[in-house]
Amino acid sequence: MTEHVDVLVVGAGLSGIGAAAQLRQQHPHRTLAVLEARAVSGGTWDLFRYPGVRSDSDMFTLGYRWRPWRGQKALADGPSILQYVRDVAQEYGVDRLIRYGHRVVRVDWSSADARWTVQVETPDGPRQLTAGFLLGCTGYYDYEQGYAPRFPGQDDFRGQVIHPQHWPEDLDYAGKRVVVIGSGATAVTLVPAMAEDAAHVTMLQRSPTYILSAPGRDPIAQRLSRLPERISYPIVRWKSILLAMASYQVSRKRPDVLRNFIRKATIKLLPPEIDVDTHFKPTYDPWDQRLCLVPDGDLFRALRHGTASIVTDTIDTFTETGIRLTSGEQLEADIIVTATGLKVLAFGGITLSVDGAEVKAHDTMSYKALMLSGVPNFAFTIGYTNASWTLKADLVTEYVVRLLRHMDEHGYRQVLAERDPSVGERPFMDFSSGYVLRALDAVPVQGDRAPWQLKQNYLTDVRTIRREAIDDGVLRFA
Repeated sequence: MTEHVDVLVVGAGLSGIGAAAQLRQQHPHRTLAVLEARAVSGGTWDLFRYPGVRSDSDMFTLGYRWRPWRGQKALADGPSILQYVRDVAQEYGVDRLIRYGHRVVRVDWSSADARWTVQVETPDGPRQLTAGFLLGCTGYYDYEQGYAPRFPGQDDFRGQVIHPQHWPEDLDYAGKRVVVIGSGATAVTLVPAMAEDAAHVTMLQRSPTYILSAPGRDPIAQRLSRLPERISYPIVRWKSILLAMASYQVSRKRPDVLRNFIRKATIKLLPPEIDVDTHFKPTYDPWDQRLCLVPDGDLFRALRHGTASIVTDTIDTFTETGIRLTSGEQLEADIIVTATGLKVLAFGGITLSVDGAEVKAHDTMSYKALMLSGVPNFAFTIGYTNASWTLKADLVTEYVVRLLRHMDEHGYRQVLAERDPSVGERPFMDFSSGYVLRALDAVPVQGDRAPWQLKQNYLTDVRTIRREAIDDGVLRFA
């Protein structure tokens, strides 16, 4: 017989483990399973293993609201975050619910049966199970491959070309010349980490990024360390939330103020021979793309020490010994790292259908950025672009917990966000990063007003997701 579970969580990364832990606590009577395509848990924090891999959000908001981060670092390294996620899984018994090597390929909803039929690929062959409610925690990018454009002459290069998403475990870069192509969070992490052992590391950026130094250890957290955790953790967490929100709001209303602040802070950390306007003056406003944080200014320190350098130019072609730039300059390299970004993959590439009709993500509108119009008993987690991923992940789980409780209380088996044809369409993310722009036709749209509009504002979502009534006249129950 086909196995049935009340709630099925897809993905055992930061979002999936957090969701399963809370569902297990709040709905202990429900059967629950977690399906993970890979052989291990941890998602992003197990997949990425390049030198220096770390969080790009402070850990007091990247950690769960209900399970404090107890490490010392505000911007923590990847292995520490992975251990945190796995510790939570063990503490809440989620580790026993995870089925590894289970890749969900297709899900089909039947209104007559009020359940999903889930097609799964496993090491032992195809499998099928059914579920009453589906929670997608697959992240937003393709785990199989990153975004890796082909550069002219790339095959002529005699050294190694590496994408950070597929970092070789045995790569020896000690004493070698390295060029890192990119200027985002991955590049600014790699450069100082590799500069400790490489002969020299050059960060080649085709366009500048806003980069801001942040304390490696939160000074407020250190001052409050003697207080009980139940008091200190919320204080530090809310300080981080409000500071990030203030930064974002200033960037929307007075971008010149934040731009000048970042510029002055950058000048103080740069060696005099590096021109701030050439290499650290983006053409866009702060938070049009994600702001890069570097702990204790480690990138700037590598530039001051001369173990790393920065070049802003476009690539003419790869050569046998490196990269020739449009300006004619030649960058000699033994290793080239293409930190060129992610490839967005909505809902883990799972095919969805409702009563026999296939659902195209772009044809749907997101309800509160956690459900899809016309798709019953389904929720998904996609974090903020301007704040910590987990802030939104926690809210999504809280909403699902409330939604299921509401359905229990009223005897409902089905819930559907019914689209209002009068609501205008907008792109799902108001963000100019390349990985977002490349994927707009493969993700849902948002609306021009609530509850279809994505605010990217945690305080607004606390009110609308955590506190507003479940039965709001938009959801249809049966």
